[in-house]
Amino acid sequence: MVRVTKIDEGVPMRVVRVERFGGPEVLVPGEAPAPVPGPGQVVVAVAVAEINFVETQLRRGVSPGPPLPVPPYVPGGGVAGRVAAAGPGVDPGWLGRRVAAPTAAGDGGNAELAVADAAALLPVPDGLDLRRAAALQPDGATALGLFERAGVRAGDRVLVEAAAGGVGSLLVGLALAAGARVVGAVGGERKAAAVRERGAAAVDYTRDGWTERVVELTGGGADVVFDGVGGAIGRAAFDATAAGGRFSVHGAAGGAPTRIPPDEAARRGVTVIGLEQLMELRTGGRERAERALAEAAAGRLAPVVGCTFPLERAAEAHAAIEARAVVGKTLLTVG
Repeated sequence: MVRVTKIDEGVPMRVVRVERFGGPEVLVPGEAPAPVPGPGQVVVAVAVAEINFVETQLRRGVSPGPPLPVPPYVPGGGVAGRVAAAGPGVDPGWLGRRVAAPTAAGDGGNAELAVADAAALLPVPDGLDLRRAAALQPDGATALGLFERAGVRAGDRVLVEAAAGGVGSLLVGLALAAGARVVGAVGGERKAAAVRERGAAAVDYTRDGWTERVVELTGGGADVVFDGVGGAIGRAAFDATAAGGRFSVHGAAGGAPTRIPPDEAARRGVTVIGLEQLMELRTGGRERAERALAEAAAGRLAPVVGCTFPLERAAEAHAAIEARAVVGKTLLTVG
C-alpha cells in the first residue's frame, strides 16, 4: 500500500524537460503526471535541485562517462526537500522528514516531485538549510572521498583546479582545515578573488604562465593536485606537480579526462589516481554523504552557493554554468 501525504494523483506537476540534445534553449518548462513510489521508494516534494556540470554535457549529447539519456527527459540527479509519499516496504517514519537524496533513476530531479530510493535518503540535520543540503548532494561525499584518497597532510602544497566550483571550493576548505598550503586555479579574476577570500592563493589558468606561477607559489610544485578540469589545463597541471607527488583526477569540464602515461609518471615518482576512482568512491558513499551534512551543520564544511534560479529558468542556470559565470554551486528552487 502506498502512503501519501501531499501528492494529489491526477494533478500534474511542474517539470523542466530536455526536448532534444543541444544548447540551454532545449530546456523547456512543462508538466508531467505526479510520480508514484514503487517498493522501497519514496517521493520527495522537491524544494531545491542541484545542477552539476556533467548535466550540461549530457544535455548537449556529450558524455564524460555516464550513459546518455534519451530525449525528451527530465534532468536533475540530486534533490533536497520533504518526503511526501512512501511506497511498500518503506518506514512511514520518513514521511514529512527533510531529506537530501539522489534521484532513483539518476535524473528526474528538475520537477516538483521526484522519486528516490529510501535506502539512499539522507536526513538533513537541524541547523542545515535545504539549499546547503542540496549543494552538498553529491559534492560533499565526492570531495571527502577525493580528499581522503589523496592523503593530504599538514604542510602539503595543494593545487585545486576549478577551485571556485562546487567540488573545488569544498576541496579548498578541506585542505586549508588540514593545515595544507593551498593554491586554487580558476578562470578569471572574480573567481580568483573568491578563492583568496577563503584563505588560499589563486592563479588564473586563462593566462599564460599560470603553471610557472603555481611552482613559484608552492616553492617547487604541488605535492597534491586535484584535477577537476582535464584537457589542456589538466595536462599542464601535471607539469606543476612536485616529484613524488599525487595527481588526483576527478573531472573533465575542460575536455577529455587527463591521461598521464605511466612511464612519465614513474620517472617523476608521481602517483596518479585516475578518473576510475569515482566509481570506486561509490563504496562508502552514503557514510561520507551523511558526514558531509553533519560537518556542514556544525559549520566545519561550507558549500558555496553562487546562484539560484527558479525551476522555470533552468535554461538560464545551464547557460550561466557553461559560461563559467558562477562562483560555487548553482541550484534550482522548486518548492
